[in-house]
Amino acid sequence: MREISLRTRALGGLALAATSALVLAGCASGSTDGGATDSAFAAADCAADSTSDNTFKVGTLLPITGSLAFLGPPEIAGVGLAIADINAAGGVNGSDACLYSTDSGDSSDMSVSTASAEDLIKQKVSVVLGAASSSVSLNVVDSFTEAGIVEISPANTSAALSGYSPFYFRTAPPDTVQGSALGQLITGDGNSKVAFLVFNDSYGTGLRDSTEASIVEAGGTVVYGGTGKGQEFPPAQTTFSSEVTAALATQPDALVVVAFDETKAIIPELVAQGWDMANTYFTDGNTGSFEKDFEAGTLEGAQGTIPGAAPSDELKALLGKYWSDVQGEELTDFSYAAESYDATVLAALAATKGGATTPAAIQENLAAVSGANGGTKCSTYAECVDLIKAGDDIQYQGPSSVGPFNAKNDPSSAFIGIYKYNDVNVPVWASAVEGKS
Repeated sequence: MREISLRTRALGGLALAATSALVLAGCASGSTDGGATDSAFAAADCAADSTSDNTFKVGTLLPITGSLAFLGPPEIAGVGLAIADINAAGGVNGSDACLYSTDSGDSSDMSVSTASAEDLIKQKVSVVLGAASSSVSLNVVDSFTEAGIVEISPANTSAALSGYSPFYFRTAPPDTVQGSALGQLITGDGNSKVAFLVFNDSYGTGLRDSTEASIVEAGGTVVYGGTGKGQEFPPAQTTFSSEVTAALATQPDALVVVAFDETKAIIPELVAQGWDMANTYFTDGNTGSFEKDFEAGTLEGAQGTIPGAAPSDELKALLGKYWSDVQGEELTDFSYAAESYDATVLAALAATKGGATTPAAIQENLAAVSGANGGTKCSTYAECVDLIKAGDDIQYQGPSSVGPFNAKNDPSSAFIGIYKYNDVNVPVWASAVEGKS
């Protein structure tokens, strides 16, 4: 069952413990001067002899290469900023948190994530943050479960992962929530005949199925690319003339593109065949900036959905400073940054409540610190730790605004952001759909 309510929210102003004056070196203690803005962040890399037995050791399995590499910077920044905040508040059980990073790659080459998962297990991390791709998580989740290591994804949406393992959690809502929201958006815009261009991937077909169900429930019809039609294309395909021709031949009112990097080849084909791009809808796998890819105005009016509340200006500034100081680059995309931040903080709070930085302690207490059993609401790591030490049950409420974990280890509620492309092909947050799974 799912429940969706549509409302516009200004989801800003959430309190964050982040300081702009935090210096982390290796696993050394973080420090703050109380608000100066001229200090730099440094990577909190794990010492060679660190393990989950003596350190809160965060392992990341996030996209550095591959078709989802554009999601790497905001997700990695979210994890890094959370570790900075955790250490500024005294660390976890008296020791500093540290970071061990690996590349997830994408579903076109699973050997990358397989090797990274083996490395993370060998490193005896406390928790794994990732993957971004649902297909990649499905490739590695059994390995982490067998090793008894908790995996928390900030971005997986495939319904196939709901309740998959007692060691698998996510801070992004499943496709049933995003699909329902997207379907309501499409039909609410007055569209009744909808075509899909979707790649044959667990993320693609799963989100297509949920969106189609919502469209049909609202009285609409899927005229191309629907469930059971066999019209999906393989991942990494580079030419789409025949698919676009076939889809447009059905004379749809709206067209939904569910793909990753393939989108950059689909868009010019749609334009070449005369499709009105304002009637196009994207999803979290491709709702990104195309400012440098296409002529200004190409995507003006098109819309897309990304799970998660709109990041506050405060959070954007802190994430941007972190990324600039650590990587020397500007952070332009903030997709799943808040979910990555919250996943890291939740794991640290679970370790605090369990009195140990081991995966077992985190797994046993993760649902509880999310508020699954109720408790006092708190919005920062430091605030929540004080409550835990006082013997209180807590409900952590971070910048992603997700609800407590449910029985399937999914967030019980979450927001789906609706974005509209401006005249320079950049998606701008417009409103949010709140859904419950």
